[in-house]
Amino acid sequence: MKKVLFIDRDGTLIIEPPVTFQVDSLEKLEFYPKVIRNLHKIITEMDYELVMVTNQDGLGTPAFPEDDFWLPHNKMLNVLAGEGIEFTQIHIDRSFEHENSPNRKPRTGMLKEYIQNPQYDLANSFVIGDRITDLQLAANLGAKGILVGEPTRDWVFPNEKVEEVIALISPDWDEIYDFLKIESQVSAPLERVASINRKTNETQIQIHLNLDGDGKADLSTGIGFFDHMLEQVAKHAKIDLQIMVKGDLHIDQHHTIEDTGIALGEAFLRALGNKRGIERYGHFLLPMDETLAQVAIDFSGRPWCIWQAEFRREKVGEMPTEMFSHFFKSFSDNAKCNLNIKVEGENEHHKIEAIFKAFARAVRMAIRRDLENMDLPSTKGVL
Repeated sequence: MKKVLFIDRDGTLIIEPPVTFQVDSLEKLEFYPKVIRNLHKIITEMDYELVMVTNQDGLGTPAFPEDDFWLPHNKMLNVLAGEGIEFTQIHIDRSFEHENSPNRKPRTGMLKEYIQNPQYDLANSFVIGDRITDLQLAANLGAKGILVGEPTRDWVFPNEKVEEVIALISPDWDEIYDFLKIESQVSAPLERVASINRKTNETQIQIHLNLDGDGKADLSTGIGFFDHMLEQVAKHAKIDLQIMVKGDLHIDQHHTIEDTGIALGEAFLRALGNKRGIERYGHFLLPMDETLAQVAIDFSGRPWCIWQAEFRREKVGEMPTEMFSHFFKSFSDNAKCNLNIKVEGENEHHKIEAIFKAFARAVRMAIRRDLENMDLPSTKGVL
C-alpha cells in the first residue's frame, strides 16, 4: 500500500510573508530552512509519495492575480525538481474561508482519490503543515500530522481528535526527517509474500511465494521435469514456493510453462514490494560435472533477458528444450528484472539443471535484505 506525505506549501516548504501572507513575486520566494536537502533524503530513502495541498485565498481574483502566483510557484517547483523532488499531485484550493468550499483545507474534497482508493495506506501517511487546519485535515483523512512550528508555543487544538493525530511538533526539517526515517522503518512490512491466481482459457495457476522462507516446495505443474527444476529454485534460493497448475497439456506444454513464468514473475514483483534494503543484484557461477552455468540478475524495474544456451535434444524429460528460454523470458518480463544466462557443457540434463540452480543462487543474493539499512539501492529514487 502507498503511503503519502500531504505537504502544505506556505510556511512549510517556503517562508510565508508576515504581512501579506502571499508569495506573489520572486522577491518573496524563500525556501524554508533545510527543507530541500531533507525532502531529497526522504524520497530517496523512504517509501512516501509527495502530494502538495495548499489553500491560496482568492487565487485568480483581483486580490491575488494568477500571474503573481504562478511565477514564484513555478520557480519553486523548478528548483525542487532540480534536486529530484517532485510531487505526484498538486492540489490548490482558490476559495476564501467564508465560502466554505468542500475543497478548502481542512475539508477533503480535493483528496477523494486517496480516501476512496484502497491502495493508499492513510493510517501510516502524514499531513505536514504549519497550521491547525493541517492537523484537522490529517484527522479528516485518518492520517497522522506533523506540525511545523515551535513545540513550546501555546497551541490551541479544537478537539481531542485533532490532538490525537499529532505525531510531531517541530520547526526543524532535520527533526522531521529523523522522525519519518524511524516511522518508515517501523511501519515497513517485514513479510515479503505474494499470492497469485491467474486464470485463462488455457491455464489455471495458483502461486504462493515467501521470499524469506526455508526452501520448502509444493509443486504440481503436470510436467515432472519442470517440477524438479522449480524445486531447485525453492531450495537454492531459500524461498518457500507453492505452485499448482492445471494446463492444457493435451495440446502441448507451451501454455503451462509460459504462464507459470508469467505468474511467478508477478509473484516476485509483488513480494519484493518497494525493494528497500535489498541487494538488488545477484550473480552465480555454478559447475555441474562437465557443465558450467552463469546467471546474473538485477531487479531493476526494467525487463531484459539474454539467453546463451543451445540444446541438441528436443526434450529433457517431458519438457521441450525450446521452452526453457521462454520460461525465463516470461519471468523477466513480469518480475521486471534484467536476466543474463549462459551455459556450456555436453549433458543436456546437467546444463538446464545448472541454469536453474545458478538462477536460484543469483536470486538468493539479489533479494537478500538488510533490515538495518532500508535504503533504496538506486540513485534514481525508484526501482
